[in-house]
Parts: sequence; C-alpha cells; structure tokens
Amino acid sequence: MTNKSIFWGLLCAMMCSIGLSWIGLRHYPNYFPKPYYEGRMTDMSVPEIDLGRHLFYDPRLSRDNSISCASCHSPFNAFAHSDHDLSHGIDDQIGTRNAPGLFNLGWQTEFMWDGAINHLDMQALAPMTHPKEMDESLTNVLQKLSTDAFYRKKFENVYGPDGLTGPNFLRALTAFELSLISTDAYYDKVTQNRAQFTKQQVRGQALFTKHCQSCHTAPLFSNYEFVRHTLKIDSTLDDLGRFMVTLRSQDSARFKVPSLRNLSFTAPYMHDGRFHSLREVLNHYAQTDTARPDVDPRLKKAVVADAVDKTDLIAFLLTLNDTTFVFNPDHRLPYHY
Repeated sequence: MTNKSIFWGLLCAMMCSIGLSWIGLRHYPNYFPKPYYEGRMTDMSVPEIDLGRHLFYDPRLSRDNSISCASCHSPFNAFAHSDHDLSHGIDDQIGTRNAPGLFNLGWQTEFMWDGAINHLDMQALAPMTHPKEMDESLTNVLQKLSTDAFYRKKFENVYGPDGLTGPNFLRALTAFELSLISTDAYYDKVTQNRAQFTKQQVRGQALFTKHCQSCHTAPLFSNYEFVRHTLKIDSTLDDLGRFMVTLRSQDSARFKVPSLRNLSFTAPYMHDGRFHSLREVLNHYAQTDTARPDVDPRLKKAVVADAVDKTDLIAFLLTLNDTTFVFNPDHRLPYHY
C-alpha cells in the first residue's frame, strides 16, 4: 500500500469515527455569494469542528453548570429555541430576546439582533457573560475545562501543547458554528434543476419577489441589514434594538433581518418571539404605519393582504426548509456526553 493510500485511509477513518462530513465544510452552491469567513471556513479542520461541537453542548460554559449553548440553540430547531418566546438562562431567569437560528453564519459580518458583535470569534462571549444567560467568565470556563483530561487532549490535538487557551476556545466554537451550513432546501433543489415548484409555489415565489425580496434576499434570504418594522413589535420589553449599540436616534427599534430559511423549525418569530405562526407574521406585515417618518421605506406599503395570496406565499416559504440540515446527526449532542 502506498503512503498516499495510507493517508487517505486514515483520513476517512478519522472522519467516520467522529461522524463529520469533509465535503459539507468546504462546499456551497455556486449561486451563493462568497462567504465573509471563507478563509476561516477553508482552514478549519475536522477535529477543530468536533472540539467546537463538544464545547457547544457543554453546560460548564455557565456559572452553575446547567446551561449550554444548545440550551437555547437546539439542532432540531435549526439551532433556534422553540420552547419559549425569550431565551432562558441560569436560575430560571428570562432573557431579553428570542434566540435566533444559527446557520450560514459564515456569510454574516454582524451578530445578535442588534449587531452588537462584529466578529464571530467574539460572539460566544456575549451569552456566556450575560447575567441572565450563562453568567460566567472565560477565565472560569477555562479553569473548569483544564481539569478534564478529555478536553486537555482534544485541545492539544488541535492546537498543540498548551492549546487550551481563551483564543483557541473561541476559535473552536467558531469552527463548529461555521460548519452549520444550510443549502439543501427544496428551493435549492429547484434552483439546481433537481426539482420543480408546484403552481402554488410559483405564485408564492412571485409574491415573495414583489414584497419580501429586498430585505430577505435570496439565496441566503436575508440582506442582514437592520430594519425598523412598520409597527412597534414588543409591548412590554421596550427594546431599543440597534440604538443601544450605535446610540444614533435613527437606529431606534431597528433589528437585524433574519434569514427565512428553516422557518418551520425556528418559531416563534421576531426578536421578541411574539408570533407563533407564519400567518401571524404575514398579518402583521399586512398592516401599515405610514405616519412614522422613521419606518423603513420598503415597509411603508402593506404586504400581501389577501388570504389566498398569504397561503401561496407560505407555500413558497416552506420550500426554504432544509431537513437535511436540521436532522444532520453530525450537529447533535456528541457521544461523549
């Protein structure tokens, strides 16, 4: 057997042993734009992603060892949270916003509903240190992990001797999150000429293009901008949105446009989890608030008021569900736990 054959044999064995697909980490459809984190997505290794997956599911990231990243970002909900309108943290505390789905993060430059984080490596620190979420420090997390021989070995295998450091901890989490790529919805099959839309889905797509495309731009189905909705969304949270980041009055109540992929799995919707069905969301956008000068111009006009049109539009939105992604065993709780 040649050295080359031995290499590929060992590589395949390693990937099979940890249940991760090499191809899925590097490839995305040619109609997708270039990822912002393309270099990082190319460089990250399978063992690094596996390390990040273990960390993502580890409750030791929280002060009382009860809350993991997956507590609010379940793989079966496209890494969103369906049990509660708002995220829940330690000591049964209720957070301030709904936990969004986590996928196609490599194409985004700002994170959180208000864009408070501008680099994915730093994103995990926000919930980890938030007093109503994990309420823990990076120093304490590293101390906990350093007492575990399993983690000491995994960090050493990925990053070398003395590899269990803060930057490497964050890089590993980022690697796993960047591997969460959703590109196999029915919409994608149609785009790749592997399937066809029904007549109803075609009508829904036409409505989507007319009313929704400017903010929820295909193929990611978001432009990831910050938009002020036509009406006040939350009545009790009094959330000022992006204003709390920029302190600019024009950013008051602006929130990041979420992707519409995997909608069947990510309810409830909006930053406050107010709506529990797609029809509720469409009913909301069928209203207008033209009197407010700060409303985004794209939302001045009511969206799809006719009941039949709403049904057709929902039929198209359902083609954005990617069950291959949602039920991918490579994303689930590792066997180690």
